[in-house]
Amino acid sequence: MKKISIGALAFSSTLLSPIAAYAETEVHFWHAFTGRLGELVAAQVEDFNASQDNYTVVQSHKGNYSETLNAGIAAFRAGEQPQILMVFEVGTATMMAAKGATRPVYEVMAASGAEFDQDAYIGAVKGYYTSTDGDMLSLPFNASTPVLWVNRDAFKAAGVDPDTDLSTWQNVDKTLTALQAGGSDCPLVTAWQSWIHLENFSAYHDVPFASKDNGFSGLDTELQVNGDAQIAHLTAMGQWAKDGKFIYTGRRNEGGANFRAGECALFTESSAGYAGIKSEAKFAFDVRPLPYWEGVGNAPQNTIIGGASLWVMEGHEEEEYKGAGEFLSYLSSSDVQAKWHQDTGYLPITAEASAATKASGFYEENVGTEVAVIQMTAKAPTANSNGLRLGSFDQIRGIIDEELEAIWAGDKSAKDAMDSVVKRGNPLLRRFEQANR
Repeated sequence: MKKISIGALAFSSTLLSPIAAYAETEVHFWHAFTGRLGELVAAQVEDFNASQDNYTVVQSHKGNYSETLNAGIAAFRAGEQPQILMVFEVGTATMMAAKGATRPVYEVMAASGAEFDQDAYIGAVKGYYTSTDGDMLSLPFNASTPVLWVNRDAFKAAGVDPDTDLSTWQNVDKTLTALQAGGSDCPLVTAWQSWIHLENFSAYHDVPFASKDNGFSGLDTELQVNGDAQIAHLTAMGQWAKDGKFIYTGRRNEGGANFRAGECALFTESSAGYAGIKSEAKFAFDVRPLPYWEGVGNAPQNTIIGGASLWVMEGHEEEEYKGAGEFLSYLSSSDVQAKWHQDTGYLPITAEASAATKASGFYEENVGTEVAVIQMTAKAPTANSNGLRLGSFDQIRGIIDEELEAIWAGDKSAKDAMDSVVKRGNPLLRRFEQANR
């Protein structure tokens, strides 16, 4: 039996029968969204299904990002994979290495006859998901970037001007001290600590996260997260944690509940926090650019995307691929993308959708919602800020999370923790390289 290597996992290429079609051809779409985002995705699917009568998209929630990827892997092994699988950006290298397991989006779109212009997609977004030849392998869907959320009421309660300049971490440092002195029990909280405070931090300061252009130039890449800039930032955050100015709540987005409840003054989180914050917060809030350390690297450069893209899986009938192409074309359309961006805070994936949002007056009526777009597109990406393409990165993130927690707890210095990340993470990169030569 032939095996298809996907990192340390093996997918069987012997496929069982595709999911049975009905009168209308079914296209199964597995995703990782719950709550407000889950409702919005369900609405998109419902609208697409109502817009035509050839295809029925069936959407299914399969857990968080990691769980959804693992569900797709297990389903492929069993020959029960969906036509469309949401995979977070951390899994991009794994999916690209999965020869025979996926069908490139540009091929799906061409075969379906759906309108598809790769140049229409914003460069900083599509570059993450394209081959070295510039062909789009998966469709950017929910692309976000980190920003700084400000609870204006919490600032006022602590006697701190909510309009204070928070563009630099130097200014944030002073502000955290003032907030704490004013009675704040949670001056700063964060979500997605590795993504924001290491991955995006490195890009924003134009310093390498890993060699070989962060993995874009070859699988023989090595981690470089123990550079001077990263260590200095994490040392500062470790001190804030010790002083009670930074409150650690968890590896994913546990801190979102604290911020939405009004408990915290500042929150580093995805721009896509907009949907939940807007619907739940009972306080006035701002969206600001992610702070940078003045005088470090080439900051501010550009931040990088998080979120996920949509991969089309092999092993299905051609009519199902036509349906998948039609659905992906619908998701990329200007009206759908503009509404998705405005409802969620995710980046518009096409320039047309961005221009349409601006022309509608949305940014003027919702001050701060353009911050993420500007932050991503104001400067052309460099080799250090084009994104990350590292194998086994979900596991490496787990290592990073462990070591960051040791810093916050005061058990390790930032240098010792980041040296440990390199020592523990590089062997995973080597195994991925060997499995995918």
